[in-house]
Amino acid sequence: MSPVLAGVLQMLALIVALGLVYRPLGDFMARVYSSDRHLRVEKWIYKVIGANPDSAMRWPAYLRGVLAFSLVSILFLYLLQRVQGGLPGSLGFRSIDPDQAFNTAASFVANTNWQSYSGEQAMGHVVQTGGLAVQNFVSAAVGMAVAIALVRGFARSRTTASGSGELGNFWADLVRGTVRILLPVAVVGALVLVACGVIQNFAGIHEVGQFGGGSQQWNGGAVASQEAIKELGTNGGGYFNANSAHPFENPNGLSNLLEVFLILVIPFAMTRTFGRMAGSLKQGYAILATMATIWTAFTALMMWTEFHHGGPAFDIAGGAMEGKETRFGIGGSSIFSVATTLTSTGAVNSFHSSFTGFGGGITMLGMQLGEIAPGGVGSGLYGMLIMAVIAVFIAGLMVGRTPEYLGKKIGVREIKFAACYILVTPALVLCFTAAAMALPTPGHSMTNSGAHGFSEILYAYTSGANNNGSAFAGLGADTQWFNTTIGLAMLLGRFVPMVFVLALAGSLAGQRRIPETSGTLRTDKPLFAGLLVGTILIIAGLTYFPALALGPLAEGLAS
Repeated sequence: MSPVLAGVLQMLALIVALGLVYRPLGDFMARVYSSDRHLRVEKWIYKVIGANPDSAMRWPAYLRGVLAFSLVSILFLYLLQRVQGGLPGSLGFRSIDPDQAFNTAASFVANTNWQSYSGEQAMGHVVQTGGLAVQNFVSAAVGMAVAIALVRGFARSRTTASGSGELGNFWADLVRGTVRILLPVAVVGALVLVACGVIQNFAGIHEVGQFGGGSQQWNGGAVASQEAIKELGTNGGGYFNANSAHPFENPNGLSNLLEVFLILVIPFAMTRTFGRMAGSLKQGYAILATMATIWTAFTALMMWTEFHHGGPAFDIAGGAMEGKETRFGIGGSSIFSVATTLTSTGAVNSFHSSFTGFGGGITMLGMQLGEIAPGGVGSGLYGMLIMAVIAVFIAGLMVGRTPEYLGKKIGVREIKFAACYILVTPALVLCFTAAAMALPTPGHSMTNSGAHGFSEILYAYTSGANNNGSAFAGLGADTQWFNTTIGLAMLLGRFVPMVFVLALAGSLAGQRRIPETSGTLRTDKPLFAGLLVGTILIIAGLTYFPALALGPLAEGLAS
């Protein structure tokens, strides 16, 4: 079987698997977030944290819940790392330095999972399982909760019982997302990964003999359980430094395909959850079509770039194999890289820095679109809905009509919130990149010069501010400058946009629903999906094209 055909068949198998679970999972999540019943274990949790899950929250209260929970999570994870040296199960590792502890705490709480350390050489079992794995669950649940709050903003109106601007209850959404959705699916995923060969233990450090003499140290860990939620929650932080290229995390082609499936399944299924809760499944299908179009196009383009790059060495290897695992090949590596950079998943099964110039640019552009095709759990859906608001506003300008979306007017207030949302992340990426290139010290961390060196810096801040977490490799990011600035980029890139999402949700929930007329733009048709795709590409292109031209485009044209 040719490598190209193998890649295409993997793509088709993935599409079939996602199609089979799309409807049942999407409907199940809609029932979870619409239910007024609480499980017994959920009642215990509410009692412990002192929350009333039945109290309705307006958007400022919902936002306070998000920020308060995240702040406590950052402090807990920071302190856990700082005292690691005195904890049992630390494997003899010392406590984490302050700047790196801050960076890691910000990273995992912001659902970024950027890592400037080698997991198997820095983190013991307690920090890995009691700190990082826990945040993999709850940070994903926070993103899902914010997305559901925005969906309720569209679904509710001032004429309904809950229509005075209430968006639900953050604590109920957080607990339900964790207990009813993420936990059971992650358990099943972990069991399948163990069957595929992923390790799951609490073994200590032991030496393994190497071919030709010498030895190498390895340590075990609860890898399968963390790997499952790492992908399912679009987190991406690896137990080992090599991440999903490590055979203990991703041993074969079947586990590779399963991990990609876990990355994509909830973000795609949430479009049906949106359609179900908004009262129109066609609206969910329109968002799904937009996401699927971009994801399919990016994956096909990545495969073409990596398979058909010219040169004798590439021809002998069957494509650009540098930095890729032979057990996955170009097809499996291309599918994985696009899945992770079009979602907020920092997992990698190959070195993106070793991709062709254009291939590296595709991974960057996927993040710069806002990671909305299908995006992270929750963040992909609310990012796409923000883009939909921008698209209907542009359509309204074209025909001279007040824009509407799902029966809600998109006025000055709403478009200001949407505009602020799409401006925050690019401002963080470009400003931090410019500062790093202008100052002398950050440049010392670059192992390459020219366009590729610039791409290393641009990728790092693109990954941090967009809460992706993957690294271009080649950049020595474990410095006070990068630990601090990327940590700030991750926090600001995660929580400032949430402010505008929840404010928009509150504004929409307080409106009366407008009846549809003959002049209303049909947002459940292919025409709108095409307009939405164009809007996304134009906004990202106008924002990032100059920076991309200095980095991956210049490198690709020169090779």
